[in-house]
Amino acid sequence: MCSETFLRLPEEKRQRFLDAAWEEFTRVSFSDASINQIVRRCNIARGSFYQYFRDKEELTEYLMHEGWSYLMSGYHSILKETGGDIFALQLACFDRFLNQREDADPVLARFLQFLRINPGLDVPKLLGDREDLPVLERIWPDIDLTAFRSAEKEFVAQVVSLALMSLAALVVESVLHPERTEEYRKELMLRMEIIRRGSVTA
Repeated sequence: MCSETFLRLPEEKRQRFLDAAWEEFTRVSFSDASINQIVRRCNIARGSFYQYFRDKEELTEYLMHEGWSYLMSGYHSILKETGGDIFALQLACFDRFLNQREDADPVLARFLQFLRINPGLDVPKLLGDREDLPVLERIWPDIDLTAFRSAEKEFVAQVVSLALMSLAALVVESVLHPERTEEYRKELMLRMEIIRRGSVTA
Protein backbone atom coordinates (compact mmCIF):
# COMPACT_ATOMS: atom_id res chain seq x y z
CA MET A 1 0.00 0.00 0.00
CA CYS A 2 2.75 2.45 0.98
CA SER A 3 6.10 2.23 2.70
CA GLU A 4 6.91 2.75 6.36
CA THR A 5 9.08 5.65 5.19
CA PHE A 6 5.98 7.42 3.89
CA LEU A 7 4.04 6.78 7.09
CA ARG A 8 6.91 8.18 9.17
CA LEU A 9 7.02 11.47 7.25
CA PRO A 10 6.02 14.58 9.21
CA GLU A 11 2.29 15.23 8.74
CA GLU A 12 2.86 18.46 6.80
CA LYS A 13 5.23 16.83 4.31
CA ARG A 14 3.01 13.78 3.86
CA GLN A 15 -0.04 15.97 3.26
CA ARG A 16 1.86 18.14 0.77
CA PHE A 17 2.75 15.00 -1.18
CA LEU A 18 -0.86 13.73 -1.13
CA ASP A 19 -2.21 17.12 -2.20
CA ALA A 20 0.20 17.11 -5.15
CA ALA A 21 -0.85 13.56 -6.04
CA TRP A 22 -4.55 14.41 -5.89
CA GLU A 23 -3.95 17.53 -7.97
CA GLU A 24 -2.32 15.44 -10.69
CA PHE A 25 -4.88 12.63 -10.59
CA THR A 26 -7.78 15.07 -10.84
CA ARG A 27 -6.15 17.09 -13.63
CA VAL A 28 -5.58 14.25 -16.09
CA SER A 29 -6.60 10.62 -16.45
CA PHE A 30 -4.74 7.87 -14.61
CA SER A 31 -2.89 6.81 -17.77
CA ASP A 32 -1.68 10.39 -18.35
CA ALA A 33 -0.81 11.16 -14.74
CA SER A 34 2.89 11.86 -14.29
CA ILE A 35 5.09 11.01 -11.34
CA ASN A 36 7.39 13.83 -12.50
CA GLN A 37 4.55 16.34 -12.10
CA ILE A 38 3.77 15.09 -8.60
CA VAL A 39 7.36 15.31 -7.34
CA ARG A 40 7.81 18.72 -9.00
CA ARG A 41 4.69 20.08 -7.27
CA CYS A 42 5.77 18.97 -3.82
CA ASN A 43 9.44 19.80 -4.46
CA ILE A 44 11.01 16.40 -3.76
CA ALA A 45 13.46 14.28 -5.73
CA ARG A 46 11.97 11.65 -8.02
CA GLY A 47 13.83 8.98 -6.07
CA SER A 48 11.90 9.96 -2.95
CA PHE A 49 8.67 8.91 -4.67
CA TYR A 50 9.95 5.33 -4.90
CA GLN A 51 10.83 5.36 -1.23
CA TYR A 52 7.11 6.00 -0.57
CA PHE A 53 5.35 3.94 -3.26
CA ARG A 54 6.42 1.23 -5.69
CA ASP A 55 4.68 2.83 -8.64
CA LYS A 56 1.80 4.98 -9.80
CA GLU A 57 -0.65 2.08 -9.33
CA GLU A 58 0.23 1.69 -5.66
CA LEU A 59 -0.17 5.44 -5.10
CA THR A 60 -3.57 5.34 -6.82
CA GLU A 61 -4.66 2.48 -4.58
CA TYR A 62 -3.62 4.52 -1.53
CA LEU A 63 -5.58 7.55 -2.75
CA MET A 64 -8.66 5.43 -3.44
CA HIS A 65 -8.53 4.02 0.08
CA GLU A 66 -8.14 7.51 1.49
CA GLY A 67 -11.17 8.68 -0.50
CA TRP A 68 -13.18 5.57 0.38
CA SER A 69 -12.46 5.96 4.09
CA TYR A 70 -13.66 9.56 3.91
CA LEU A 71 -16.83 8.53 2.08
CA MET A 72 -17.52 5.81 4.62
CA SER A 73 -17.23 8.33 7.45
CA GLY A 74 -19.87 10.41 5.70
CA TYR A 75 -21.95 7.27 5.07
CA HIS A 76 -21.93 6.51 8.79
CA SER A 77 -22.87 10.08 9.73
CA ILE A 78 -25.81 10.04 7.31
CA LEU A 79 -26.95 6.67 8.69
CA LYS A 80 -27.31 8.31 12.10
CA GLU A 81 -29.30 11.16 10.51
CA THR A 82 -31.71 8.65 8.95
CA GLY A 83 -32.32 6.94 12.28
CA GLY A 84 -30.47 3.81 11.26
CA ASP A 85 -32.62 3.12 8.19
CA ILE A 86 -30.31 1.35 5.72
CA PHE A 87 -32.64 1.97 2.76
CA ALA A 88 -33.23 5.67 3.41
CA LEU A 89 -29.47 5.94 3.91
CA GLN A 90 -28.68 5.04 0.29
CA LEU A 91 -30.99 7.72 -1.13
CA ALA A 92 -29.77 10.33 1.36
CA CYS A 93 -26.16 9.55 0.39
CA PHE A 94 -26.96 9.71 -3.31
CA ASP A 95 -28.51 13.15 -2.85
CA ARG A 96 -25.75 14.42 -0.56
CA PHE A 97 -22.87 13.19 -2.71
CA LEU A 98 -24.28 14.44 -5.99
CA ASN A 99 -25.77 17.73 -4.83
CA GLN A 100 -22.81 18.82 -2.71
CA ARG A 101 -21.27 22.08 -3.87
CA GLU A 102 -17.72 21.23 -4.86
CA ASP A 103 -16.23 24.12 -2.90
CA ALA A 104 -18.09 22.97 0.22
CA ASP A 105 -16.40 19.58 0.32
CA PRO A 106 -13.11 19.52 -1.59
CA VAL A 107 -12.28 15.93 -0.48
CA LEU A 108 -15.51 14.60 -1.97
CA ALA A 109 -15.08 16.82 -5.04
CA ARG A 110 -11.66 15.43 -5.87
CA PHE A 111 -12.78 11.83 -5.37
CA LEU A 112 -15.73 12.38 -7.75
CA GLN A 113 -13.49 14.21 -10.23
CA PHE A 114 -11.13 11.23 -10.23
CA LEU A 115 -14.06 8.95 -11.09
CA ARG A 116 -15.27 11.40 -13.75
CA ILE A 117 -12.00 11.46 -15.70
CA ASN A 118 -11.33 7.73 -15.33
CA PRO A 119 -14.59 6.12 -16.51
CA GLY A 120 -13.02 2.75 -17.32
CA LEU A 121 -11.01 2.38 -14.12
CA ASP A 122 -11.94 -0.63 -12.00
CA VAL A 123 -12.35 1.11 -8.65
CA PRO A 124 -13.61 -2.00 -6.74
CA LYS A 125 -10.47 -3.82 -7.88
CA LEU A 126 -8.32 -0.94 -6.61
CA LEU A 127 -10.10 -1.04 -3.26
CA GLY A 128 -9.77 -4.81 -3.13
CA ASP A 129 -10.76 -6.78 -0.08
CA ARG A 130 -8.86 -4.83 2.54
CA GLU A 131 -9.38 -5.68 6.18
CA ASP A 132 -9.26 -2.01 7.13
CA LEU A 133 -12.48 -1.24 5.26
CA PRO A 134 -15.09 -3.25 7.23
CA VAL A 135 -18.15 -1.13 6.49
CA LEU A 136 -20.54 -3.24 8.54
CA GLU A 137 -18.34 -3.23 11.64
CA ARG A 138 -18.21 0.55 11.55
CA ILE A 139 -21.95 1.12 11.14
CA TRP A 140 -23.40 -1.92 12.95
CA PRO A 141 -24.18 -0.19 16.29
CA ASP A 142 -26.29 2.44 14.49
CA ILE A 143 -28.36 0.22 12.17
CA ASP A 144 -32.06 -0.04 13.05
CA LEU A 145 -32.58 -3.81 12.97
CA THR A 146 -36.27 -3.78 13.89
CA ALA A 147 -37.56 -4.02 10.30
CA PHE A 148 -35.25 -6.83 9.19
CA ARG A 149 -36.63 -10.34 8.71
CA SER A 150 -33.51 -11.53 10.52
CA ALA A 151 -31.18 -9.54 12.76
CA GLU A 152 -28.39 -12.07 12.27
CA LYS A 153 -25.21 -10.23 11.40
CA GLU A 154 -24.50 -12.27 8.26
CA PHE A 155 -28.00 -11.61 6.92
CA VAL A 156 -27.77 -7.87 7.60
CA ALA A 157 -24.26 -7.81 6.09
CA GLN A 158 -25.64 -9.12 2.80
CA VAL A 159 -28.42 -6.54 2.77
CA VAL A 160 -25.94 -3.73 3.47
CA SER A 161 -23.61 -5.04 0.76
CA LEU A 162 -26.38 -5.15 -1.86
CA ALA A 163 -27.57 -1.67 -0.91
CA LEU A 164 -24.08 -0.17 -0.88
CA MET A 165 -23.13 -1.74 -4.23
CA SER A 166 -26.27 -0.27 -5.78
CA LEU A 167 -25.47 3.15 -4.35
CA ALA A 168 -21.84 3.07 -5.50
CA ALA A 169 -22.70 1.93 -9.03
CA LEU A 170 -25.38 4.58 -9.51
CA VAL A 171 -23.28 7.39 -8.03
CA VAL A 172 -20.52 6.53 -10.50
CA GLU A 173 -23.03 6.45 -13.39
CA SER A 174 -24.39 9.82 -12.31
CA VAL A 175 -20.91 11.32 -12.12
CA LEU A 176 -20.23 10.10 -15.66
CA HIS A 177 -23.68 11.05 -17.01
CA PRO A 178 -24.95 13.95 -14.89
CA GLU A 179 -27.84 14.63 -17.27
CA ARG A 180 -29.31 11.27 -16.19
CA THR A 181 -29.00 11.79 -12.41
CA GLU A 182 -32.76 11.87 -11.81
CA GLU A 183 -33.17 8.64 -13.77
CA TYR A 184 -30.45 6.97 -11.71
CA ARG A 185 -32.05 8.20 -8.49
CA LYS A 186 -35.33 6.55 -9.47
CA GLU A 187 -33.43 3.39 -10.29
CA LEU A 188 -31.82 3.48 -6.85
CA MET A 189 -35.25 3.88 -5.23
CA LEU A 190 -36.50 0.84 -7.13
CA ARG A 191 -33.47 -1.22 -6.14
CA MET A 192 -33.94 -0.31 -2.50
CA GLU A 193 -37.59 -1.34 -2.71
CA ILE A 194 -36.63 -4.69 -4.27
CA ILE A 195 -33.99 -5.32 -1.60
CA ARG A 196 -36.38 -4.27 1.17
CA ARG A 197 -39.45 -6.19 -0.04
CA GLY A 198 -38.01 -8.95 -2.25
CA SER A 199 -38.97 -9.71 -5.83
CA VAL A 200 -41.33 -12.68 -5.51
CA THR A 201 -44.64 -13.27 -3.77
CA ALA A 202 -44.43 -15.78 -0.97
